[in-house]
Amino acid sequence: MANYDVVGNIVIVKFSWDEKLKDKKRWAEKFLKEHKQIRTILEKSEKFSRRLRTQSTKFIAGEKTKEVLYKENGCLFRFNVDTCYFSPRLSSERKELASKVRKGEKVLVMFGGVAPFAIVIGKLSRAGKIVSVELGKECSKYARENVKRNKLENVGIIQGNVKNKIPKEKYDRIVMARPNLKDSFLDIGFKAVKRGGVIHYYGFYLKSEKGEMLKMIREEAKNVRRKIKILKVKKAGEIGTKRFRYRVDLKVLG
Repeated sequence: MANYDVVGNIVIVKFSWDEKLKDKKRWAEKFLKEHKQIRTILEKSEKFSRRLRTQSTKFIAGEKTKEVLYKENGCLFRFNVDTCYFSPRLSSERKELASKVRKGEKVLVMFGGVAPFAIVIGKLSRAGKIVSVELGKECSKYARENVKRNKLENVGIIQGNVKNKIPKEKYDRIVMARPNLKDSFLDIGFKAVKRGGVIHYYGFYLKSEKGEMLKMIREEAKNVRRKIKILKVKKAGEIGTKRFRYRVDLKVLG
């Protein structure tokens, strides 16, 4: 049986390595008949890779497009599934973070993509200002379009590297929707957060490495002379055998 993700009107399928093309097409055509809201079937041919977390897919059946219109949490997003990273599995995660944002907060989203975190927070909370910073030019283009599509005036999109493009002001809350890279980028987050502010840090670790992750966070804070308190550690998704996307909520005390 094929594993697949539904992203709006597109289904991205991971077939077994020995599946023949004719069998893939037969499965896809049957799926399209049974699910009228789906227009396109693509095959996932690579994992998300490189710094921009892009993937490669192959057309199998339906309409020949890789651009999707996706709805979640009352928000609409348009993007290209090959050139822009987007995980529908983080829908509840985005909603949960939005529920934590207090009235008037200034929120920074690092590695913002097509702005799902920023837009859901903008739509579901009473944040004062939200800034989303994304390295990729095409993702940033879609992010700006998505802000307009959702009629939000308090969300700003900045294209560029988080190391030198974050506005020099302090934020009440920082979402580090970080890709799976060696660099933690915590030094950037600690510089941008207010005293008493909260950072939501995402890290990718084996279950056995959870302690090492927390030790690293404390050492990074110590290196820049910030005092922190770990509020919560949550598994925010499984990305491999006993390997998880962890979310660490930490408060910066000073």
